[in-house]
Amino acid sequence: MEKVNVDKSLCISCGMCVANAPETFDFDSEGKSEVINDTVTDNAKMAQENCPTDAIKIEEAE
Repeated sequence: MEKVNVDKSLCISCGMCVANAPETFDFDSEGKSEVINDTVTDNAKMAQENCPTDAIKIEEAE
């Protein structure tokens, strides 16, 4: 099963992920993206494709 992750060290807080998949992403207290629902959806895949820093990863869950 795949899940969505964010590498916060790469996040620049552009908001593309929240705009594309608000059901998956939100901002944390530092303004960085965080995953609020790690289920892979079409919107989450679109957010991954549009992330300018490649901070969003869709990976196999361990």
